[in-house]
Order: sequence, then C-alpha cells, then structure tokens
Amino acid sequence: MPDYQVFVLDNVTLQSGFTLRSARLVYKTYGSLNARKDNVIVFPTFFGSQHEANEPMILPGMALDPGKYFILVPNLFGNGLSSAPSNTPPPYDQARFPPVSYYDNIHCQYRLLTERFGIERIALVCGFSMGAQQSFHWGALFPDMVERIAPWCGSAKTSRHNFVFLEGVKAALTADQAWQDGWYQAQPTKGIRAMSRVYAGWGPSQAFYREKIYLQLGFSSLEDYLVQAWEDRFLKLDANDILAMIGTWQQGDTSDNPLYHGDIHQALGAIKAKAIIMPSQTDQYFPSADSEIEVRQMPNAELRIIPSKWGHLAGGPGRNPADTQFIDKNLKELLAS
Repeated sequence: MPDYQVFVLDNVTLQSGFTLRSARLVYKTYGSLNARKDNVIVFPTFFGSQHEANEPMILPGMALDPGKYFILVPNLFGNGLSSAPSNTPPPYDQARFPPVSYYDNIHCQYRLLTERFGIERIALVCGFSMGAQQSFHWGALFPDMVERIAPWCGSAKTSRHNFVFLEGVKAALTADQAWQDGWYQAQPTKGIRAMSRVYAGWGPSQAFYREKIYLQLGFSSLEDYLVQAWEDRFLKLDANDILAMIGTWQQGDTSDNPLYHGDIHQALGAIKAKAIIMPSQTDQYFPSADSEIEVRQMPNAELRIIPSKWGHLAGGPGRNPADTQFIDKNLKELLAS
C-alpha cells in the first residue's frame, strides 16, 4: 500500500504556456489538522528526493513534531511520484514532458491546501535546497497566508554560478549515447554514473574530503563513497526526471512571475513572514554570501549560518546529527516567535 495520497489536478496550464495533462500532486501528511486549522507546516521535498527523505526531521520532540503540528510534505513535480517524465502518459512523457517552474509547483500546492483541506493560514514553510527555494516562493507569492519561512541551504534566486554547476551535471548525463535525446529504452547508466561523480565534487565541501569524513560514515575508501553514496543514489532515479528537476532548479527565481516581473528586490521585500535563513558555511553552490545579500532585502529575516564542514549536505535531513540539531533548534525558536 502506498504511504502517500494523490491530489488530482487534471490539466494544468503552466507558466511556460504548456499544459501539464492529467497532472497529479503526491503528498504525505503527518499529525492532525486542528479545529482552527492554524497548526499547518508545509515542508516541500528537495532535489532527487521524495517525501520520506524529509522524515528524519518529523519526529516527536523535534520542531516539526507531528503531535503538535499538521505537517504536509508535497512532492516536487519531476520527482517520480508527482507528475514527472517517467509517469506521465504518452505522448507527453519522457523528453516531451513540459518545463515546470517553482511558480507552477507552489500554485498547485496552494490548490491542495485550500481545496482539499480548507487551509487559509500556514504557520511555517520550510525546506532544504530545492525545498528552501520553494519556501522563498511561498513567502513571496502568498505573503498574507504564510506566517514564517525557514529555508536552509537554498536561495530565492538561482545564481549564475549555481546554473553553471548544473550545466556540468546535465552535460555528463546526456553525453551517454544511450541517452537518445531523452527517448531511451533503457536508462543511460553510464551518463548517470558520470553525473553522479560530477555532483560528488560539489555536494560536500573541500574540508569533508580533506579530513576524510566519509570514512567516519562507514565507507571503506573514497571510491566506495563515490559508488555507494552518489552513483547508487542517482541510479535509482529516471534520467528524464533528473533533468526535469534540474530545469526547475536552474530557472528558480522568486520574482519571475506576474506579481514581481523579475524584480527580485521587490519580491524579497514583499515577504512579510518572520524568517530564519540558514545557509551552510561551506556550501559550494548555495554560498552564505548569496544568503547575506538576500536577507538584507527581507524585512523580517535573520541569517543563521550552519557551522559545518559538510558543504551543501549539511542541510540534508538527518544527514549529520550536529547540523540537523542546529537547524531544528532554529526552527523551534522561529515557531515559538
């Protein structure tokens, strides 16, 4: 039995002008919605993940306590559960799957909250990486609905450097002859293995490798870490799904919508929610310097830098207990405010 629910959206007109046909938004809830419907936390998924990857932070005694809050985890379009190239019926499957933006994701999530649950207020939107970027979008697109946001290891707008990093990931994957311009009959595994190794150079920090932290995690060697932690993870995914998510990430811009017309200063200034922004000290593609610039443009935001050697991986739910504890402590403080 699936451990999730499906919200049927039917045909959705996307920001690009394309139509996502027979669209479905998969989600999972934890805890109970109270009578006032004011104990809602939205915790979107991150790149290459599904809802269960968020669960190490949804536990009794933690900030996201299902005994106190109604926690809704919507799965990102493209992740293989919600509508994606791998599960959309022909002829709009595989390489013909339309581009989906964060704006599209958040508006469909809004429909889920309002149409299925009748929710009008959100206590907190939080998330890691692509989940962080969705948190910024929620705050800017629905400023009167969202009371707090807590994005960690993510930005309101994907930087040019971040975009170029992802170009390298895409190039490695699609260089495989088996890629067939997205119309493959079998997964392009050589390309997926290659992109995994490209990604492995960016996810952790230099200090993570210099101090051989991967050995403390039980891997026998650097090669063992690359194979098990990186190749095996991405080989579980569909190649077109990976590229669909990258496309959403690369075009990430909280201001790229009819409300703000590309003015990121206006979009950030419109976020009324109390916010704690948590970049990792050693993140290579969502650096803390970018977060500092964004926080200065937000009226109710504080910057709290995660003091970690884990790079971007510091934000992965449950990845490193010390980093998860740092994030959880700040979430508790924000929810109490």
